[in-house]
Amino acid sequence: MQQSIKRESYVSTKTEQFLWWLATAEKELLEQSITGRSKYNVIGMCVLSTWLFATLAWSYFFSTVTSSFIAAIALGLFMGFIILTIDRALIKSISPTNNRKVLPLIFRIILAISIGTFMAQPALLYLFDKEVRVQVSIDNEQRKKDKLSQQEATYSTTKNQLLQQKQALEKTLIDKYAEVAVARNNFIAETDGTGGSKKIGLKDIAQAKQKNYEHLQSEYGILSQQLQPQIHAADSALAVIQTNIQKEQQQFEVLLNNGFLTRIAALNNLIKTNTALQFRYYLIIFILVLIELMPVLAKTFLPKVPYEEKIQLHENNELILQKQVYENELAEGQLENSLSTKKERENLEVKFA
Repeated sequence: MQQSIKRESYVSTKTEQFLWWLATAEKELLEQSITGRSKYNVIGMCVLSTWLFATLAWSYFFSTVTSSFIAAIALGLFMGFIILTIDRALIKSISPTNNRKVLPLIFRIILAISIGTFMAQPALLYLFDKEVRVQVSIDNEQRKKDKLSQQEATYSTTKNQLLQQKQALEKTLIDKYAEVAVARNNFIAETDGTGGSKKIGLKDIAQAKQKNYEHLQSEYGILSQQLQPQIHAADSALAVIQTNIQKEQQQFEVLLNNGFLTRIAALNNLIKTNTALQFRYYLIIFILVLIELMPVLAKTFLPKVPYEEKIQLHENNELILQKQVYENELAEGQLENSLSTKKERENLEVKFA
């Protein structure tokens, strides 16, 4: 009797009411259940923890993509509220009549794992911030090299054609200059008596070799005047290509950043190359996902309490009352319809009597 009086006179605190709201419990009925209050306090704390974690994780996520601290906090609060709404919907859907059905539970777990896994990414980036920054720097340097290789491959055909053209022109000049050099050496050898006729001075043979030398030198000059502009044009074209490559490389380097996706990629690369980090990484993922699963697990696996039976009875009573109201309204409608039909019949009989 005393226990019943205590239950009826129990007044919940504002904190308890807030936790019960998080756990989607009915205050009026829960105040009458000692075991129910304990269970839903625990569930409310689980939802509160998940909500706070989601808000912090999303706020940190948005801080990586926006420079405004206020915007990051506001967006974090907004996404945290969405997570809270989803968690409350999941908890509300677990009732004594369906919490042992496998498919709904699997769906809830999959949804919770999906949300928890995504929320774990910002937290992991925060925990491994220094290591990730180093890896981002390494990855960006590799991206620069890859970009440069792509640029070289893009311009390779044009550059090879220009280089081949330049080399062919230069070879023509070199070959012609070699002829001039040979003719000059022959002329000099003829004049100093070391070659040809062995006579010193400008004799007939020396004069002939001099004319040949001067003729070849003149041809070389004309050929040089014709080919040098083409060589300079090839050099200019190669310089333009190199300038374009440098400009594109500079533009690409400006786009390099340490944003969220870049840091996620760096984290994945870091895990692949660092075996010491792999175990801790997956352990943290498991813990963070478990945080998201806490409300669902608590509602599903905590023992059933009398409060839940009362909730079910109230739902059944409401259904019965609604059914009775509907049946009464239907009966009244049928009665009115019957009376109306009877009255019309009587009017017709009086009219045709």
